[in-house]
Amino acid sequence: MFEKVLVANRGEIAVRVMAACEELGIETVAVYSDADRNAGHVEYADDAYNVGPAPASESYLDQTAILDVAERAGVDAIHPGYGFLAENAEFATRVEETDGLTWVGPPSDAMETLGEKTKARTVMQDAGVPVVPGTTDLVDEPEEVRELGAEYGYPIAIKAEGGGGGRGMKIVRSEAEVAEALKSAKREGEAYFGNDSVYVEKYLEAPKHVEVQVLADEHGNVRHLGERDCSLQRRHQKVIEEAPSPALDAELRTEIGAAARRGVSEAGYTNAGTVEFLVEDEEFYFMEVNTRIQVEHTVTEVVTGIDIVRWQLRVAAGERLDFTQDDVSIDGHAVEYRINAENPAEDFAPTPGPLTTYAPPSSIGVRLDHAVSQGDDIGGDYDSMIAKLIVAGEDREHCLDRSRRALDHFTVEGVHTTIPFHRLMLDDDTFRAGTHTTKYLDQELANEALDEAVARWGTDEVGGDASAASTDEIAVEVDGKRFDVVVTDGLPRVARDGNASGGSGSGASGGSSSGGGTVDVTTSGAITAEMQGTILSTEVAPGDDIAAGDVVCVLEAMKMENDVVASTGGTVASVPVAEGDSVDMGDTLVVLEE
Repeated sequence: MFEKVLVANRGEIAVRVMAACEELGIETVAVYSDADRNAGHVEYADDAYNVGPAPASESYLDQTAILDVAERAGVDAIHPGYGFLAENAEFATRVEETDGLTWVGPPSDAMETLGEKTKARTVMQDAGVPVVPGTTDLVDEPEEVRELGAEYGYPIAIKAEGGGGGRGMKIVRSEAEVAEALKSAKREGEAYFGNDSVYVEKYLEAPKHVEVQVLADEHGNVRHLGERDCSLQRRHQKVIEEAPSPALDAELRTEIGAAARRGVSEAGYTNAGTVEFLVEDEEFYFMEVNTRIQVEHTVTEVVTGIDIVRWQLRVAAGERLDFTQDDVSIDGHAVEYRINAENPAEDFAPTPGPLTTYAPPSSIGVRLDHAVSQGDDIGGDYDSMIAKLIVAGEDREHCLDRSRRALDHFTVEGVHTTIPFHRLMLDDDTFRAGTHTTKYLDQELANEALDEAVARWGTDEVGGDASAASTDEIAVEVDGKRFDVVVTDGLPRVARDGNASGGSGSGASGGSSSGGGTVDVTTSGAITAEMQGTILSTEVAPGDDIAAGDVVCVLEAMKMENDVVASTGGTVASVPVAEGDSVDMGDTLVVLEE
């Protein structure tokens, strides 16, 4: 077994991996950005090293910096968690090729094969797994997409080859939408995954999203751990996941589990992974393989009693799976609720800010995966997740009833959260019946219901001073390594917050956005950023005449793409930002002529 593992991630998943390491007697090393100096995963680790500034591209995605820390810290394995470099085959290869280092994940060649969606479709077809009708070749020109639309019939989906979680996927319902959708999908693929290649497949109108957890060792043993239902989504982002799926009967459950095992065996896959399917009219179709641990692995652990992260480490160390497929059984039901810093009444817009109150629930049947505490800032540099609440019950009905109790006792103030949305779902007839599809939230749930849920169950306390809840313990760095220092006589405000004016130490800003998927803000002849983020594209140039509602640029914030639109018309005088620029809330994006 390994002696020391570097966890190349942050937040709750980094802590989850470190917990598994701790139980196995393995020391842990954290990496962190400037924005995460006092983050929970940094506190949990045995050692911690700074890898760069707040932007992920300069820290958590900096392969060379992370490998340098691995050498300096003397680790013998790297666990990537999920997101960031977890599905980056190039990084996995670099780890594999470094003497004395082990990659805790599937081999890089299997990652490359299954991470590129067209290759994965070919592998699954060879293994006899049903796939959604579509291409196994990449497309590059609008005319190619139009030809496929004519062949398959609209709607079709343009998908980023390296994509996942709905990012880099655009739905096209007519020929007129092809050019813009192709451009957007390629742009998102490049921005999120460093790969602008796309492919096309038929778009299913009302499917269930069902995924199968697999584990495979290096000795030819492949097991599946049952399925999860991830059908409750907004803009293709999962918000509630559960195991087992209420949509499958025993026969379909057996078929889909066997198909997942065949597919990963065909690819020569080892370690943990997830095979995702779309289920419609009692038929299932392969969608993609996630070559990593999933956010929602928790519900599978609860209903099977199998520690998936622990097995990731054991498999990477060369151990055999010590259980057969027949040994895997499902006991009860579990649901995971993603507690995000988002305002459901504002199209789930991210709401970075301080956790002035953070009091999660406990008691029987409740698990909490998190890396925050009261007084922490939820910044705008990364995703908006605060915690994952996992609730277990004897069956689905019992689990949902217990969830109501748990959510009722989950108190968060300082930021808006998705808790009101989750409580709404527990009173929703469609969700309670388990008949919801991936389209339910976007097409059928009324905005008025979300407004009422936030008014009823949301917080009135948004913003505030997180430093009031902080302690007099600070982090200092010596040659890039982090050390904790306790100051007994108290700290001046500049030391706590990192600036003399008392701003947020992590670059976060309180308050909520006014738009979610579209941000509308024009003040004093200038269009300004409503939230912190990165400019993905600018859509106007000096001299252009624009009208109210026109998109002037696209801003990525908390892993969500937002169209910035003008609230008034005018002539563009200047555009002081460019693609790739990082902006803070209030920064000027476009200046209009007086």
